Amino acid sequence: MKTLFTFILALASTAIFAQAYTGQGDTKFQVGVNLQEEGTGINATYDVGIGENISFGVSTIYLLGVTDFEDETMGLIENAEFLDRFDVRARFNANLSNVLNIDENFDLYPGLNLGLKNFGGHLGARYFFTEGFGVYTELQVPFASYKKEGDYTLEEAPSIPRKQLNDQFNVSFGAVFNI
Repeated sequence: MKTLFTFILALASTAIFAQAYTGQGDTKFQVGVNLQEEGTGINATYDVGIGENISFGVSTIYLLGVTDFEDETMGLIENAEFLDRFDVRARFNANLSNVLNIDENFDLYPGLNLGLKNFGGHLGARYFFTEGFGVYTELQVPFASYKKEGDYTLEEAPSIPRKQLNDQFNVSFGAVFNI
């Protein structure tokens, strides 16, 4: 009986202290997989709370598995280089956990990001199982892309060119940690 009572007490105290977002000074680190057309890779983010519902941070993606861009008539178009595979973004989040009041361990956070390849938005969700560990998922979409001379367009190459890696809709999911 003592063991059962101790287990229930420990579980209840863990649930009490496992908050998804606590406001100013709250820091989160996320690491997971990134999935997008023609590539898969690693995503890492770091967010710092600066207000009751506002956080700023940085996000980075590096694509490990990238499809070679080939066309039946043109052959091999080109391989993805390091800068095609890599992106870093400054981000702003509106953490809505206390506004929605769904669950103390759950946080829904829409946001904006400004990166090397585009200006875009994201919608993410975090759920914490303990005070320091949880899972997350995030959907990202570009609103405006940065195109330079020499960048391919879809009209120039029928398959998706390497310049559109990290500049398209993508999904990330993985582990989140309170720091």
